[in-house]
Amino acid sequence: MSATPVIAIFDVGKTNKKLFLFDENYRIVFEKSAKFTETVDEDGFPCENLESLHQSVFNSLRVVSQLKKFKIKAINFSAYGASFVCLGDDGKPVCPLYNYLKPYPEELSNQFYAQYDGKENFSVQTASPVLGNLNSGLQLYRLKNEKPEVFNKIKYALHLPQYLSFLLTGQYYSDLASIGCHTGMWDFEKNEYHKWIQKEGIDQKLAPIESADKTYKAILPKCNYDIGIGLHDSSAALIPYLVSFIEPFVLISTGTWCISLNPFNQSPLTVDELKNDCLCYMQYQGKPVKASRLFSGYEHEQQVKRINEHFKDDSISYRNVTFDPQINNTLISKLPQTIHFADRNLSEFKNATEAYHQLIRDLVRLQVDSTMLVLKNSPVKRIFVDGGFSKNSVFMHLLAASFPGIEVYAASMAQASAIGAALVIHKAWNPNPIPKDIIQLNYYSG
Repeated sequence: MSATPVIAIFDVGKTNKKLFLFDENYRIVFEKSAKFTETVDEDGFPCENLESLHQSVFNSLRVVSQLKKFKIKAINFSAYGASFVCLGDDGKPVCPLYNYLKPYPEELSNQFYAQYDGKENFSVQTASPVLGNLNSGLQLYRLKNEKPEVFNKIKYALHLPQYLSFLLTGQYYSDLASIGCHTGMWDFEKNEYHKWIQKEGIDQKLAPIESADKTYKAILPKCNYDIGIGLHDSSAALIPYLVSFIEPFVLISTGTWCISLNPFNQSPLTVDELKNDCLCYMQYQGKPVKASRLFSGYEHEQQVKRINEHFKDDSISYRNVTFDPQINNTLISKLPQTIHFADRNLSEFKNATEAYHQLIRDLVRLQVDSTMLVLKNSPVKRIFVDGGFSKNSVFMHLLAASFPGIEVYAASMAQASAIGAALVIHKAWNPNPIPKDIIQLNYYSG
């Protein structure tokens, strides 16, 4: 029997690292997971173990390349952002991959924004709220000011997806999806690097920008693979929707954060939008994607614990509560609907199911406000919801009811960011048309 042609995708999250093999119909035919123990930087703060990650890429590739039933045609990478790997002349890291959760020195932050137009103006220009190390460009500014001897050793600073690609190709490249994701590096008004990048000499440490659909040959012996340059995971997750749907849409990607992404809203960010936790991502083709964020997944987790403890009922979760219109109508008539669930007295509810309906009502109200920030003034007719809340009957019914005139769908797809990384180099490995059933949709009526 002939071997199945596949693409290998390394999907590197903050916690879980996975390798997927997709066949030409974008079905997962093999999956391998790895989890690393973090190491620490020179200050004792936890950070990515680059050596373990390096070894894992090669070991995993060795394993799958020996599977006779698959023939690897191409490889690409999806990885989390805010993640510079600084390489010296020998191609080896000159410092740790600093954790984006590491606190940023307040004095240095104030110095930076005082130099470059102030926090408000800078944030508008770069579509980047003030986020400390999550503004990955400021990680390089910090190195230059605090560790100039390390900064001077840097040949290229690569975001994590491009570093992973470099391991297999030996090529140094940057991609717009990583540069344009709350890094503080890109001037969205001028569509070029912000002026501070050149003034501080950061531009000398950045690899040339390459198109995300470009591929290069592996430098490994006997490996004739086409290798992509890698993608930022949030941008990669949007690609299956961009290639599957022509009419304007908003994607609400739900998890710990619920992020509303509108690739059809090209209006510049305003100061008010930034203050309400809006930002811009950059899609792989270089167009801005207006986005708003809400910490709903985390809040849901905390409040479900509170409900279960109060009612001594551990059955309440994302998936097992069915929407009950009668409970919903009762809640509308008897309770105020403008306060946060954390401030509600649980004794007001008959049981855990009723309390849970109110929790979701409160979360949906906040979600509507958040989504409207990116929805206004754009011709969107559809909202797609993926991730955890897409499987939540109560959430989906209430969200659909909140957007009359817009079709609301729960979208299901295995590993969106990994599929996005495969799709972006489709032409390099897959001779078939892109399948039309990559995304499964379930319509909800308001």
